[in-house]
Amino acid sequence: LPFLKPAHVRRWFPDAQIESYTDAVAEAIAHMDIDKSTRNVLVTHQFVTGGARSGSEELSVGGTDNVDSRVFAPFDYVALGHLHGAQQIDRPTIRYAGSPLKYSFSEASQRKSATIVTLDEKGAVDVRTVPLTPLRDLREIRGSYDELTARSFYEHTTYRSDYLHLILTDEQDVFDAMSLKTCVEGRSMVSIIETARNLECISIP
Repeated sequence: LPFLKPAHVRRWFPDAQIESYTDAVAEAIAHMDIDKSTRNVLVTHQFVTGGARSGSEELSVGGTDNVDSRVFAPFDYVALGHLHGAQQIDRPTIRYAGSPLKYSFSEASQRKSATIVTLDEKGAVDVRTVPLTPLRDLREIRGSYDELTARSFYEHTTYRSDYLHLILTDEQDVFDAMSLKTCVEGRSMVSIIETARNLECISIP
């Protein structure tokens, strides 16, 4: 089921009362030929109420694009797409698998995984996850300018090959903050924020 907007569904069902995204998805599902005696799986791309979003995902005002999970009642498993964080919604069989990689610094603390679903007889669903380890991780690190420019800070870590979000905690102005770029060896993306003055500069070598 592709991403649906109320206007899309009203076009095909002009007599139906469709005022929200939940109404739109519910109407589309109501017109599916679903045999409830067999196993049914839905793959869809929607924002479901209760899902935790990250900074890389667009948020509509007031959550007007949210869909209530109750519309998925006819399905044994619902594979959801769009949200980058792996999570279940209301029950284990309504799930966002999440993205395999971190796509923004707001995802730095997320643990990426693959979702493995096994459907046995009707009503028997097993859901498990397999952790995914990237070649280069994305990390957020806080510290003073002196701490983050010390080469010893990066020893015995994977920081030199990771993508780093470096947050300076200095209260005073740091005029050569961009020199942090030269302190991190390897193929790293460095985002630097001067928290004291709310200035931001980004470097991608």
